[in-house]
Amino acid sequence: MALFHSSSTSLFLLIHIALLSTLSLAADPTVSYDFKLSYITVSPLGVPQKVIAVNGQFPGPLVNATTNNNVVINVRNDLDENLLMTWPGIQMRRNSWQDGVLGTNCPIPPNWDWTYSFQLKDQIGSFFYYPSLNLQRASGGFGPFVINNRAIIQIPFAQPDGDFVLLIGDWYTRNHSALRADLDSGKDLGMPDGVLINGKGPYRYNTTLVPDGLPYETIKVDPGKTYRFRVHNVGTSTSLNFRIQGHNLLLVETEGHYTVQQNFSSFDIHVGQSCSFLVTMDQNATSDYYIVASARFVNESLWQKVTGVGILQYSNSKGSATGPLPEAPSDIYNQWSAMNQPKAIRQNTTASGARPNPQGSFHYGSINVTDTYVLRSLPPSTIDGKLRATLNGISFVNPDTPMRLADLNQVKGSYKLDFPSEPLNRPLRRDTSVINATYKGFIEVILQNNDTKMQSFHMNGYSFFVVGMDWGIWSENSRGSYNKWDSISRCTIEGYFSSRDVLHSFLGYLLSAYSSAVYPGGWTAVLASLDNVGIWNLRVENLDRWYLGQETYMKITNPEENGETEMAPPDNVLFCGALASKQKDLGHKDSAGSILQGNPNLFFTVLMAVCAAVLVFS
Repeated sequence: MALFHSSSTSLFLLIHIALLSTLSLAADPTVSYDFKLSYITVSPLGVPQKVIAVNGQFPGPLVNATTNNNVVINVRNDLDENLLMTWPGIQMRRNSWQDGVLGTNCPIPPNWDWTYSFQLKDQIGSFFYYPSLNLQRASGGFGPFVINNRAIIQIPFAQPDGDFVLLIGDWYTRNHSALRADLDSGKDLGMPDGVLINGKGPYRYNTTLVPDGLPYETIKVDPGKTYRFRVHNVGTSTSLNFRIQGHNLLLVETEGHYTVQQNFSSFDIHVGQSCSFLVTMDQNATSDYYIVASARFVNESLWQKVTGVGILQYSNSKGSATGPLPEAPSDIYNQWSAMNQPKAIRQNTTASGARPNPQGSFHYGSINVTDTYVLRSLPPSTIDGKLRATLNGISFVNPDTPMRLADLNQVKGSYKLDFPSEPLNRPLRRDTSVINATYKGFIEVILQNNDTKMQSFHMNGYSFFVVGMDWGIWSENSRGSYNKWDSISRCTIEGYFSSRDVLHSFLGYLLSAYSSAVYPGGWTAVLASLDNVGIWNLRVENLDRWYLGQETYMKITNPEENGETEMAPPDNVLFCGALASKQKDLGHKDSAGSILQGNPNLFFTVLMAVCAAVLVFS
């Protein structure tokens, strides 16, 4: 009986070992992580500031898994406010309970553990995670998420000699609480203070623009080798142009889908997007090379300081990088040229994805569209005395009780299934209005950007085919320009605004206020097959617009639900709003306890394993 006299820590370790042993018996392997989110102080731009770290790291650690793995991530909230972690691009098949946005999950309170448990069903590729509430991503909490091919599935290029992750993004020296207060008071966030690469400031390429002593990112490579660079724009609201001095970027993947391989000298990566490039070290080593991420579609002289710079260093390098940075694209006021690059991205229809069959075997171009939604975004306007952003004239209000949880517990009035399928001529309003989507329907969504800035649109639970984009106002005649064979499939796509909007934004910035005039912008059309039941967020990834209400949800339910097409809520589901009284305990839980709570079918097996261990040690 000696075990019962040992420390609680020893017992916890025993339970943890037994639990992981049990998990490994499942048909698909399980990978497990513990995340503790807390504040630390860093100075990436020379100004000490409080950022959100994961396990003491800024940015957070890599989640590294393989297709069909089960993923268990215990999240400890050591912040001073509520928390949710989201995993954009991870489709959470039949399991929107793990999605980590307010419409589907109650938040994790401070000093509370909660365990996410989901399967990476039939997915591969490069993604990232981050906290979804209240602009928290603007203070950190993000990290990379890689889903590797299974061994039986070949990647459509030679195995790289190495793999690098670059998290790039605009950055403010004011933390998310201050940025949130600015938006709440009706202010614009203004120009960022810089761009970070892997949480570090710029290399001092210019003694006037860059202060001395800033930490910067260095990527060390060997001559002649080819490396995979997974680049993610984790920023607040700025599109970035990515380039490596003297080197070509061979695009091979975007958010889980392999592309037709094309070389680019630089590449635009918009907020929330992820791309993979192969880069061959085919230059001489007379000096190091610049890695650059600079603001895109802005006045370059005004935004010159908003540039991230790292260093690519050959193992036989002869000296430091010197001289001017490689030039950015100069088509800021040439709207047709700016759209050529995204139009050129095509899906590699001869490559296998997560399954051993070509990605192009799904003939999306021959499927009849069941529903069309034209979503128009406008510049922020005052609604009920507050600055708000809208889609189709509605600024979304998050419900007190998450919507699917409300459904299952007969809570009425949490939301309305009346989101309009097109912009309506009526006053702007705040509402919890949701798209009543058709299960197994094939939806066409037109993203009409009439805002004054470039935007990225994201759909949780799905990837979609990007079939068309152009300038002006979409009409039914625009369908004649759709690519119906090899459009890229991804989960986040940019919505362009016209070159007149670039000038308009610049003038508005100088005047410290945006005009209420709306200029015609651009549209992007996507198609998605709605086979994943749940309630899924459809939003703008730009954090300021998202915070101000530029989002909605799609409710997708099987009318003949038999318990096989949608998972039941996990046993560790949190309750809030009208269901708050159902929450039994808001105290601390350890990670093993949380995992057990989220996987009740493991309880007896784990109990037996622990009892067996007790007998062994007694």
